[in-house]
This record gives sequence, structure tokens and C-alpha cells, in this order.
Amino acid sequence: MASQEDSFPRGGSKKKAHPVKAPQQPIEHDNLFDVSWVHVWLEVLSEGMRLLGCVKEVNNLELVISLPNDLWGYVQATNICDAYTKKLNEQVDREEPLEDLAPLSKLFQPGMLVRCAVSSLKSTSKKNKSIKLSLNPKDVNGVLSPAALKPGMLLTGTVDSVEDHGYLVDIGVGGTKAFLPWQKEQEYVKQKNKGTKLQVGQYLNCLIEEVKGNGGSVRLSTIQSEVSAAIATEEQNWTLDNLLPGLVVKAQVQKVTPYGLSLSFLSSFTGLVDFMHLDSKKTGHYFQTQMVRACILSVHPRTKSVRLTLHSSFLQAGRPITRLCHHLIGAVLNDVPVQSFYTKAGATFRLKDGSLAYARIRHLSQTEKSFKPEKFKPGNLHRCRVIDFSPMDDLALLSLKTSIIEAPFLRYHDIQPGQIVKGKVFTLRSYGMIVKVTEQIKGLVPTLHLADVQIRNPQKKYRVQDEVKCRVLMCDPENKKLLMTLKKTLVESSLPALTNYKEAKPDLQTHGFISSIKDCGCIVKFYNDVRGLVPQRELGAQPISAPEEVFYVGQVVKVTVLKSEPEQERMLLSFRLSNDKEMESTAQSQKKAMVKTGQLVDVKVKKKTEKGLEVSILPDDISALLPTTHLSDNVTNSQLLCYWLQAGDILHKVLCLSHSDGHIVLCRKPALISAVESGQDPKVFSEFQPGMLLTGFVKSIKAYGIFVQFPSGLSGLAPKSALSDKFVTTISDHFVEGQTVVAKVTNVDEEKQRMLLSLRLSDVSQEDTTASSLTLLSQCLEELQGVRSLMSSRDSVLTQTLAEMTPGLLVDLVVQDMSSDGSLVFSNGSVPGLVLRASKYHQGGKAVDPGQRTKAVILHVDTQKSEVHVSLRQELVNRKVKQLKKDTEHRAVIEHLEKTFAIASLVETGQLIAFPVASHLNDTFRFDSEKLQVGQGVSVIIKSTKPCDIGLFLAVESSVKKRTPALPSVAPESAGQDPGVVSELLEKPTLPIGEMVTGTVKSIKATHVIVTLENGLTGYIHASQILDDVSHGTHPTTTLKVGNPVTARVIGQRTWLTHKLASSLIKSIILFPICLCANSELEKNISSDPSTQSSSPTEKLKQYFPGQTVVCFMRKFNVIKKWLEVEITSDIRGRIPQLLTSLSFKVCVSVTSFFLCNPSICRQSSLGAGIQIVCPIDRPRVSLSHRKNGTKSSLELSLSLSLPLSLSFRTNPKMKSKIEDPEVTSMKDIKEGQLLRGYVEAIKKQGIFFRISPTLVGRVKYQHVTTYLPFDRALYQTYLPEGKLLSAKVLRVNRKQNLLYLSFLPKDTGKPDVFPESLGLPPRDQERELLSNQPKKKRKLEQEEEDHGASETKKKQQLKEKKEKKQLMKEKKEKQKQLMKEEKEKQNKKKKQSHPLEEDDSGVEVNYKEEKEKRFKQSKVRKKKQTKPTEVPRLQLSSGFAWDVSLDTLAPAMPPREDSSDSEDEEASQATLKKSKKGKELEKQEAEKELSRIEAALMDPNWKPETADDFDRLVLSSPNSSILWLQYMAFHLHATEIEKARAVAERALKSISFREEQEKLNVWVALMNLENMYGSKETLTKVFERAVQYCEPLKVYFQLADIYTKSEKYQAAEELYSRMLKRFRQEKTVWIRYGAFLLQRGQADANHRLLQRSFNCLPQKEHVDVISKFAQLEFQLGDAERAKAMFETTLSSYPKRTDVWSVYIDMIIKYGSQKEARDIFERVVHLSLAPKRMKFFFKRYLDYEKQHGTAETVQAVKEKALAYVEATGTLAES
Repeated sequence: MASQEDSFPRGGSKKKAHPVKAPQQPIEHDNLFDVSWVHVWLEVLSEGMRLLGCVKEVNNLELVISLPNDLWGYVQATNICDAYTKKLNEQVDREEPLEDLAPLSKLFQPGMLVRCAVSSLKSTSKKNKSIKLSLNPKDVNGVLSPAALKPGMLLTGTVDSVEDHGYLVDIGVGGTKAFLPWQKEQEYVKQKNKGTKLQVGQYLNCLIEEVKGNGGSVRLSTIQSEVSAAIATEEQNWTLDNLLPGLVVKAQVQKVTPYGLSLSFLSSFTGLVDFMHLDSKKTGHYFQTQMVRACILSVHPRTKSVRLTLHSSFLQAGRPITRLCHHLIGAVLNDVPVQSFYTKAGATFRLKDGSLAYARIRHLSQTEKSFKPEKFKPGNLHRCRVIDFSPMDDLALLSLKTSIIEAPFLRYHDIQPGQIVKGKVFTLRSYGMIVKVTEQIKGLVPTLHLADVQIRNPQKKYRVQDEVKCRVLMCDPENKKLLMTLKKTLVESSLPALTNYKEAKPDLQTHGFISSIKDCGCIVKFYNDVRGLVPQRELGAQPISAPEEVFYVGQVVKVTVLKSEPEQERMLLSFRLSNDKEMESTAQSQKKAMVKTGQLVDVKVKKKTEKGLEVSILPDDISALLPTTHLSDNVTNSQLLCYWLQAGDILHKVLCLSHSDGHIVLCRKPALISAVESGQDPKVFSEFQPGMLLTGFVKSIKAYGIFVQFPSGLSGLAPKSALSDKFVTTISDHFVEGQTVVAKVTNVDEEKQRMLLSLRLSDVSQEDTTASSLTLLSQCLEELQGVRSLMSSRDSVLTQTLAEMTPGLLVDLVVQDMSSDGSLVFSNGSVPGLVLRASKYHQGGKAVDPGQRTKAVILHVDTQKSEVHVSLRQELVNRKVKQLKKDTEHRAVIEHLEKTFAIASLVETGQLIAFPVASHLNDTFRFDSEKLQVGQGVSVIIKSTKPCDIGLFLAVESSVKKRTPALPSVAPESAGQDPGVVSELLEKPTLPIGEMVTGTVKSIKATHVIVTLENGLTGYIHASQILDDVSHGTHPTTTLKVGNPVTARVIGQRTWLTHKLASSLIKSIILFPICLCANSELEKNISSDPSTQSSSPTEKLKQYFPGQTVVCFMRKFNVIKKWLEVEITSDIRGRIPQLLTSLSFKVCVSVTSFFLCNPSICRQSSLGAGIQIVCPIDRPRVSLSHRKNGTKSSLELSLSLSLPLSLSFRTNPKMKSKIEDPEVTSMKDIKEGQLLRGYVEAIKKQGIFFRISPTLVGRVKYQHVTTYLPFDRALYQTYLPEGKLLSAKVLRVNRKQNLLYLSFLPKDTGKPDVFPESLGLPPRDQERELLSNQPKKKRKLEQEEEDHGASETKKKQQLKEKKEKKQLMKEKKEKQKQLMKEEKEKQNKKKKQSHPLEEDDSGVEVNYKEEKEKRFKQSKVRKKKQTKPTEVPRLQLSSGFAWDVSLDTLAPAMPPREDSSDSEDEEASQATLKKSKKGKELEKQEAEKELSRIEAALMDPNWKPETADDFDRLVLSSPNSSILWLQYMAFHLHATEIEKARAVAERALKSISFREEQEKLNVWVALMNLENMYGSKETLTKVFERAVQYCEPLKVYFQLADIYTKSEKYQAAEELYSRMLKRFRQEKTVWIRYGAFLLQRGQADANHRLLQRSFNCLPQKEHVDVISKFAQLEFQLGDAERAKAMFETTLSSYPKRTDVWSVYIDMIIKYGSQKEARDIFERVVHLSLAPKRMKFFFKRYLDYEKQHGTAETVQAVKEKALAYVEATGTLAES
């Protein structure tokens, strides 16, 4: 043990030279090969011993560890690490699960190798020991010191905490902090941790990469390749005190024995390898001095003995053991040969597959006395059983004990449900009895299963160690759970035990027990958790209404299987056994079986029930059910038939709809019967194809749609969105259960046996709706006649009288009374109980008194209410009998309305007809505006020449558009329906087009005249239809006056809609004005004129073309849009931009006063280049363009009937008159040298922008504006105001770049100069002198613009001249300095009068302005040379000092300014001017004054930058301000300079400090917005990925999601949210934001599923908050009722969550009613909460009542609060 001497030197040379202690050598060998291995391992185990183990099982709170030599240990959850224990304590204190506390199953996996230390040893019975282990790094690695840590060492540790850049790892070394960076754990996370980040308590094999501070801190790595290759070396200075298990070392064989090997490693250490841990492939081939690789298994803390293994699975650290179980466990093996025998240890056997197995010495015989060693010589054969497998030894464990070999059960896996087992009572508990089956297997018998009947005192019947016989109910080997029963009937039952659903065959009889009792029946449970339902009808031979009174839970019952569905794990059972069923004759069963689905039969009514009619199928008298809803396709008739059918009535041709479980359901719907007869009913699911039209009925109605069933029994779903072409608010308003419908198959999923349907009329209706509606009417009337036939056979006189009455019958009646609703009640005196009624409408305006006799016509007979509707109207009573021709159209008036048909009278004859209201089976819903009304006019087409059986002619409505309302003199009513405005009546005229009418002028408007016609209708005449010739400036409507009669012709209709619709239609005709004309159109035959018949807006606009001159009428001036709105005709409008209203500037400025002061002005206008069409109501808006550069289109809904045009008051260039101002529409119309007129649009740095037409703008450079040199910018603003009309000459046209250069110079235009001569400005000739002093860059730009297209030779010459001028400038500069020097020397005290400076706001150019004035004086005396030099002016502010100066304060980029300030020659010329002392003082004061003004301007908060230079100055002064950078980006985007905006963003990201995270995020968001709008998907992705790296990822994800949502890229937003759910699944805000997104998109179902998903990912403590947030979203964006249900469910589970109560109250107050709010307050103030919280709620309640309640409610709240305080005080005293 030389290493001990190295670790603990004693000092002195002799001591150091001492050889290894001789006594220690026997301890290392310890005679190991002569004693029992098991005895040695158990004996040498001591507390603190470090071992290598393997995780075999992972339970909730402990780990089962496999140790060498078939030993087992247990690790409790509190012995993982200190950080994990702390988390466990926090969870216990909070009583809620922690989100960052992972269960042991996520931290450890079976097969993982772990280093552990023995924490305690406890002796148990039979000389066994309970081994408790610890994985805490402090217990395992505590032997290491910080100084002993070396790079390359392999340690184990656990994650202590998660940090920003990695993990802190607990390695158990005191005073050392270990850190694992993100980069070093990524591979481990992907390969070992399945992509999940490491969590606190995670067990790691780490390699030390770097040691700092003498072991104070280390950096770790978990890269698998490096960890697997790690080997302990001598350089790491390992000692026997700190040697750790799991280390891989290089060793040399010292000694080979039959029991194992002795190895030397790390140059001086010795260790042992027993026979179990030799490499099976090399056993018998080891020799001395052989080099091997070995893994340390254990190190004894006292003796320092080291055990090693040579198994290859241990030689790569971090690799788990893959073989954890043996496939032969539990198997009995015969003739197994002995391989070797080890005294006092055991024996090894060779299995048939060649692998070794081991049997401990105590398993070699049944008892110790019967053990005979001579039986275990190598080669002897034995019978044994495989009882276990040791992963650490890689050996199967055997037993030769006879009791174990013959035992029926060895493991839980050997026990099967339904099996009979025997055991002994182990103990009795309150929840049941524990039975010991074997030494390793125990099971539970629940209290319910201790006997057939429940026993109160089980201890009196059962005692400990009693043998019992049980039957297994369920066995879970993984969790080692076994449930058994002691019910005698189940244990001794000879019937087959039902253990799975596949064994459940029909008619199978077996025993089970009742597990629960429901209203629908009993749930019977069998073995292996198999259960089935016994419906109420199968509970017994007699009906049982209350099953809980007959049966009890736990009762053993005998059942018969009726039906089993193994895939759905459902089973239908019956208590009615074969003996009970014998009561039903075999013949009856055979007869029922003869009735097939789809068969047509005759039935006889037996009795009525709530569900319908119980009938018997003839002739065999087979019982069946005919539901009420299946009596007819008509829902109303179904109720009527059920009402009048009685027992004994015979019904023919009834369809067998379904036949299951002996129950037959019939159907009498003609549509379904017809479908079956024609073969249009697919029998199997594979026959359904998309596009098929099938007839079925509504099976059930859900909130999300309707389930439609077909005759074959198959059904499909019609979603809510596919129910109707109209918007569906409530499904029950459209369909009812049992209703016949026609469905179109839209989608078929054969795999899931599902299909989607559509019930929309547009999908299912045929082209000929007339035929289908007539068929429905005929069928309905035939059924009514059938009802009359049933009534005529009844004995009642009243019933027979009702059956004889038919519509159209003329009767004599006596007025009996008048009802409160104004209707008259009659009696005929002969039949008591008969009620005849005439509504107020049908009284015909007659004044009748009670007792008066009168004649009336029967309209309809309500047989169910025994009520007859009659009419006294003379046109009906005195009707004319006329032979009607088929397919002739007639006008009719509606007299009576039913749900499915209407009764009307022909206007010509008064004969009654019936026409259908619905055109299809699915046509069931109408808006109030679409409903018919009594008294309304319709146009019908006769379809029968003779009356039907009930006395009515059959007809169909010709067109909905021909409906007319009731006349004003007639009060309309809707006969049970709410009155409304029929929307179709608003679309077509009520008078034929072309008809001549007369009327009276009712009122006169600006552009039309309202006329009241003789028939009460209202019409209007547009101003364009009054006069043939309209003079300029006249108003046609002034020719008419209110009250004047007019004759006009109907030319069309215009709809006038108002926002307020009257509740009654007293003058509903006002809504139907007629378009009239009163000019020459009267003479035309308009009805035959195709131009008047066309209603297409596009066709109307074809008569107009760009450049055409039209007559228009003024409407109004739009101040906001700056245009004049005019009308050309009644439905064509136009707009004229303000600048195009006149050639006069005064008119353009005061459009309102000029045009609209007198509304009778009419002008001629020419059409502009663009035409926009706005279609009438319910039609899309289409945008057309006649421009040559392309077309455009858009969609928009509009309520306008006008067709706007773009107009101009310019003269039409196509007219023959003199062209003063030609129309210019494109660059092609312009030529160089052409003279054009236009308006000044803007004055900018680049020049004067001049608008020639609405689409063309040209530029006038400053040198081409005037011949003078203006020294003040204000002059441009004064003499060239915006909108001024000027003439300009075209200098150059650049058609490629769409650039136009113009000139205002008098020599070009022939017009006076734009600046008057009176200003005394210097001529521009002096500019040439200044041009030589111009800065190089400006001069270059100017030359490029002026000499565009010059030759290369000319450019070279110019460059040469520039160089010469530069040389001259230098010489002049030297002269200037000399002159300045002489001026100072010769300066005298003489004062000269200086010119006063003018106050000016032209910016900071104060000195510049003064110099200009002096230069102007110099120009007047330019013949005289100035020889006296002046003082050099002070630093000019215009030279760039003021960085934040705006364009408003600086002079524009005009030639005078650009050529002045930086010129050196100018300074030289100015130096020649003399200045007096007073002048210089005054100049200094003005400069100071101007500087102050500039500073004030810079401090102005309203100042805004206008150029890139302005922004550059701003961002330089405030580089961390994101808003400045964003404004800078927006500046470039407005100029469509995308790349510059990107460059600004990149500058911003570099300039903003890294501490300003929010400011940087703002720029990233702006950049993502930019890429989203102007970039590609790839560029946006790149920016997003960069932003995620530099900013907080979650914020960036949220911002991008908002960008996608706002730009309506919903698919991209959904994909992004899906990524967020994977990456940030623990963030509740992600789930909430995604939920809000789904609700905003209307995806309520997806939102509900998302909430359920969040529960699986979020920690439980967050669930309440998430539910609360989702409920708030439901209130705001979804279903309020669902939101309430969510809050109620949450509060029922967490009643003391006051925060949830508070949010719930807020939502109810905001979105609910006052009653609901008060109910919530009442509930919350009666909760048992802390006084502080109760005070809070009482205060809120009181505030609410003060705001919304009364004085009484406020007082009531105060009294409740006082009562609570008193009750609390009393309780406290007690």
C-alpha cells in the first residue's frame, strides 16, 4: 500500500525509504478466494462505502439500485442532492407542485450507472440486510479536496441550478464551484435527454476541462465522446482515500486463480476481480503481466480494498447497461450442467444458449441440512428455475429449491386476471384485506369484495394467517399491484371469466358485479377492468323505472352479452336471461327477423306515446315504433297527423328505418321512401362519394352543427358554417330534430368512418325550383286532405263539421263578439264549440255589430285548434268564377299565411289560390324582411286549372322581385309573424318601366325633385331629366314649384334607405321611389329601348370616355378630400379636384364661395383619365382605369347607387374650338420646347415643383425660375405661392426616368419675370462670378444636371478648367490675407454710416444676407473697383455648426445660397469692403441675436427634421433614442428608399448601447416590419433569427406574431405560435396569446383544445391563472356563457381564490347584467374568508350599488356588512 505512504508522509529519510507494510498485503487478498463471496460482500459493506450501481427501477420517491453480487439497495428522493431536497421541501410547504421540480422518472432511467455511497445498513429477518444508498455528491465525492481536482478527471454530479449561460453543478467538493456551459451540454441534451434541457437534480457524468483558483472553480463538459474515453491516470494523483467507483483504469494482471484475478493499476494500487466479473469471452485465457482495462466497482473506506470488473459494458463511462432482464425469468429448466462450484459461495451453471447463470449456496438445496457439495461437481445435471437477473453481474440467478420450482407464481407477471389463487391473510386494513400469495407477491381484497354481501366486521370472519381462496380481478405487474375478490359466487363460478372485450360474444352468459348505477341502467364490471352497460329496458322482464331501488353496488349478477364493440371497448348486456326470454315466443322472434331495414310495410296504430305511435306491423302483428317526426316531411303536418291518428287506424307504405336489438323504428316520410325505392340510399360507407345528393333527416342538433342520418343508418355531420347560405346565429331557428333535409356530401373519411355534409341551398337545390316547390305544396295539401278524411270518420259533430269546411266556401255567420286584438268572432249556431274568426284586415272596413248577420268566405281551417279563419272582404265574397289557364301569370293579394304555404286571392277574380312559401326542403329560414305579409301583393303563375281537394288552385310565385307592399289605406299584418320590410321589394319598381304617370311636386332638392303620384307612390325626377337643353349656370329644378302638377314617364327605380325603419309601414311606399323623367324622354318608347333596360353600371359607363364634355350638377364641396362632388345623372356621380375647378387662382382658392353660394350653377366638365364604378347594394365595388400604364381592381361593399367619375373643368382638347390649355395625360404628350400651363405645387431644395396635370409634375431649377438673384427665401414663398397658375417651357424630357425639366424665364415663356423689377434685385449675370467660387461637390452636381449627355472630351476640358480655378483660388486667398493685414494697420476711427439690416426669418443666414445686400450695392457700381479691404466676417452659422436646424429655418437649396457661404473668392472680395466700427458692432449684435433665435428654434418641441442631414445630427446627439432611428427609417421609406432604411436600422443596432435592451428591441421590431412589408420571407427569417440571438427570445417571438397578425398573414402566425408552444411550453403567456389569436380568428374549438393542451405542459400551479385568462378572453372575444362556466368550475374547486372572484366580478359587471353582478356579490359576501378580504368585497359591493343601484340597495349592503362584523365579533368573543 505504497500509496498510503505517499498520501501521508511521516517525515525523515528512513521513514520514506521504508518498504510497503507487510501486514497490509493479507488485507488486500484477505484469503478472498477461499471464502464465500456473498459472505464477504455482506460483511464488508459498511456505512460510507462507495459503490458503483445500476438503476433498475424508478418509483415516485425512490430508486431501486442493483449492486454487485446480486445485492439491492434503495435511494430515497431526499438523497439525490441538496438542491432537489430543497425543492421537495418547498413543494410540501406550498402544497402545490413546483414547475421546475422534475419527477425522478425524468431524471433517471433504468440501466443508468451511478456512483453511490452506503448511508445505512439495517438487518432484517433471515440474515438479510436492508441497504440504503445515497447519490448525494457530498457523500460520494466528499473525499476529494479542491486541490486534488485535475483536468481530465471524471466526476459525477447533479444540476444545482440553471443559470443564464449554463448550469451550476454540485460535485460535492467543498469550496469548489463547478460550471457547465451551454455549449458543453447540447450534445448530451440531444442524445441522452431527448432534447429536454437539464433540470435541477439531473445526474451527470462530467469531465473536468479546466481548474481555476487552485480548485476554487472548475469548468465541466458532458460531451459523450470525451466522457466515454476518459481514463484515470497517474498524473491525476489519485489515492486510495479519494479513489472513486466508476473510474476506468489501465491494469496489469498479477495473479490468475480459478476464483478470479489480482490486478495492479495506477502503478502502485492492487485490486481484485471475482469470477462473476471476468470477461466471458476471455475466461480461461488470462495470464500474468497481461494488460487489461478495468472499471472500479467499490472501495472499502477502512480496509481500502478495491474491487474491479472487466465487463465491457462498464469500460465506457456514461454508457448505460442495456440488458436489465432475462428472457427466461420464471422458466423451469431441466438438465442444466454445473460449470463451477465455489465453496460457501454458490455454483455457476451453463445454460443452453451458452450464457452463465449463478445460484447462491442457499438456493442449491431446499434446506441447509439437505445440501450436499458432491452433487455440484462440474458436469452434473440439475433441475432449476430462473428467479432473477443481476444487471451488475450480467448473470441469470437460479434456484434449485423444490418449493420455488413447483411454485405456481414467481412474479406478478405470472398472474393472470380471472385466475384462482391461494394465499394467507397478511393483515386487515380499513380499505380491505392484504393477502400474501408468495414471499414476493401480495394482493389486496377491497372491502367491497370480502363477501357476496357487504360485511361490517371483517375481522370476525378473517384472521391473520388464515388460508383463503381468491380470484384475481386485475394485475398490474409494472406497478406490482394485485386486486382480488373473495365473493363466493365469483370465486366458484363455473361460467367463463370475461377478461377482454374480444371474448364477449353475443349470448355469452357470465358473472359480474355492479360497479355503479345510473339513470340509464347499471354498469357491470368483470375482470381486467372490462365493463358493460345494462340499459334500463334490459334490467328485467318488467320495466324498472328506479334501478337504484332494486340493485346495489357490489351485487353479483348474471348477465347475457347482447352486443360487443372491442375497438370502442363498449359492451351491451342484459339481465334478462334465456329463461325470461322464453316468454317471447320463438315465432315472434322469427317474425321480427323477417322485417328488414328498407322494407315497406303496412302498420296499425296501437297507442300514442310521448315519442310517437306504437304500431304493429301487419299481418304478423310485430311491435314497432313510428316517431312523431317521421310521420311526414312537413314538420307541422307531422304534429297534425299524430294529433288525429287513433288506435286502430291503418297506415300504408311505411318504411322500416332501423332494426336493432329487437326494436324496430319506422318512417313515413315520403322523401325518404322515394329515396329508398329509387335506390338513392348507400348501404355501406364506401359507397358515399363527395358530390352526392342524399335525402335524410336531422338526427341531432349540436352547437357546432347538425348530424344527418340516412335510411341506411349511417350519418354525417353538417357543420354550422355549411347549414345555410345565410348567417346562422342559432341552429334551432333553421332546423329541428326529425326534419327531412337534402344533404350534399362534401368530404368522406373512410378510415374514421366520418363524412361532412352541406345543407346550403346553393349546394343542394336543383335548377328547376318551381317543380320542387310545387311538389312540396301538393304533398302538404294531400296530407291535409288525409287529415280531413280521418276527421270525417270520427263521431264528433264538431270534427265532422271542420272536415267539411274547405277554403273558398261561402257561409252565413252571425257576429258574436270582438276580441281585444280587433278580430271578430262569429258563430253559426248549429255546431257548439266551433270558432270562426275574421282578423281586422279581413273585416274589409265594415262596421258590424254583435248579432248582425253577414256573409264570409272561409280562408283556412285550423283542425288542431278547431278554428276557422274567414274574410268579409267584398272582393272575396263577390268573387268571379273564371276558368284559369295553366302557366298564366296573375297578380294576387295574400289573404292568409301558414308556415309552409300561403293563401292568396287573384286581383282580377277574387278566386283563392295556394302557393308554397318554401322552394326546397332545406329552405326553412327567412329574415323578418323576407317574410310575407297579409295584404301584400305578389305575382303568381297558375299551375292547376281546377281546384284541389281542399278547394284551392295551385300556383307558384313568379318572382320575388315583383312583390309589392300593402296599400297605405290597408293596415298590413303578418298573421303570426312580426311585420318587417321585405328586402326584395327594394330592388325593382312597383310600376312598369315606360308607363306614363301624373303627380304633384312634393319637394325640391338641389339635384332632384320629389313627386307624389296619384296611386300614393313616391317618385323623383333628377335635374338631368327635367330640361332637354341645360344652359350654363342654370338650375333645372327652379322651373318647378311645390304643388305643381307634372306628367312624367317611369324610367327606373332608386332605393332610398334610411337608418331608422318605422315599426309599422303606414307609408311604406316612401321606401320605393320611382325614377321619372319630364323632358323629351316622354316621347320615347322606353319599355322597348334597350338602353333604359340595362341596369349594369359598366354598360352605363360605356357611353362616357376620357376627354368627353358632360353636363353636371353641383352637389357639395368635400373639404377634407379637397374636391367638388357633382352629378351627371341620377346614378352617375363625379368629383373634380380643387385645382382643376378653374383656370383662375381666385376660383381655386374659394371654391365654396364661387360654386356653392348659388346651388343653381351648372357647368360643363370633361372626364378625367380614371373612372370608378360603385355598384348598387349587395354588389361588389369594381375599380376600373383607362390609364395607359395599366389597370387595377379592388373589392368593396357600398350602399351607394351612384357611379362616380373623375372630372375636370379644363377645356376638352378634342373640341374644334381654340385650344388654350391642352390636356396632358402622359409623358408622351409632351415635347421639348412646348409651352404648358400649370400650378406651383411645392418649393423644395431641388427646385420649384410644377404640376401640369393630375398625373404629371415637373421641376424648375432655381436658375430657370427668374433672371434675378433673390437673396431671401421668403421672396419665393411670396411671389410663387402654392397653387399659382404659371406658364412654363419644356427644356428637357427624360422618359426613361419620367423626369421633366421646365423653365419660367421670360426668354422661354414670353411672359414677365416671376419677380417684379420693382424689387431692385441684382441680375443673375453675377452668378457666373459666384459659380467659380462654388464648392466642388455642388459645382459638380450642377454641371451634371446642366450638361447631361455631354461628351467625354468636354468633361475632361471642364476638369482641366477646375484645376486652374483651384490654383487661382489659392492665389486669391493669399492676397486676401495680405489685404486683411493692411486693413488692420490702416484702420482709423472714422465712422461710416452703415445700412440698417432688415428683420428676416430666412434662417441662420444673417451674415449671408448682409453680404448679398453689399454685393447688390457692388453690382450697381461694378465699374468702379473696391480697393479698401474689410474685416473677415465671424464664423458663419450656415457653415454647418447648427446640426439640428430645420429646413424651415434654413434657406432652400437655391443657387444664390448654394454659391455663397463656402467660397474663398467671396471672402477675398468681401475683404475689400470697408466696415466702420459701429457697423461691425451692429453686425456682431445681429449675429448674436440670430444665434439666440436659432437656439430657441432648436428648443422648439414642434420642430421636425426634414432631410437626412437633419436626422444624422439628431441621432448623433441622441444615439440611444430608438424613436429617432425609427423616424429616420420612416423618412427613407416615404421616399421608397428601402435599402437606406435597412442601413439606418443596422446603424441603429450598432449605435444603441447594449444596456438599452428595449431601445434595441424597438429597432429590431421595426426592421422585421420593414422586411415583412418590403422584403422576402428569407430576409425576414434572417432578421428574426438575429433578433432572437441579441434580444430576449420570447419578446421577439411575440412581436413577430403581432406583425404577422396585423399584416393578415394568419397561416404564418399560426406556424409561429406552434413553434413557440414547443420552445416556450412552460410560459403561460404564450398559451394565452395564442388563445387570443384563435378567438380573434373565430376558431373557438381550437381555442378550447389549446386550453386542454396547456394543462399537460404547464405546472399545476399555473392552471387556475390560465383558466382565468382564457375565461376573460371568452368574455371579450368568444362565448360569454362558456366564460361563465369556466369561472364557475374554477371557483367550485378553489372557492378561496379571491383574485379569481375579483376578475369574475369585473367581467360580469362589464359584460353581464346587473342581476348577474348582484348574484355574484351575494355569493362572495357569504364566503368564509379572512376579514381583510371580506372588507374588500363588501367595499366593492357597496361601490357598485352606489353607482348602479338605489338608496334601498345601498342600505341593504351596509346592513349585510354590519351583520358580518357583528357575527365575526361574536365568534371572536366566544
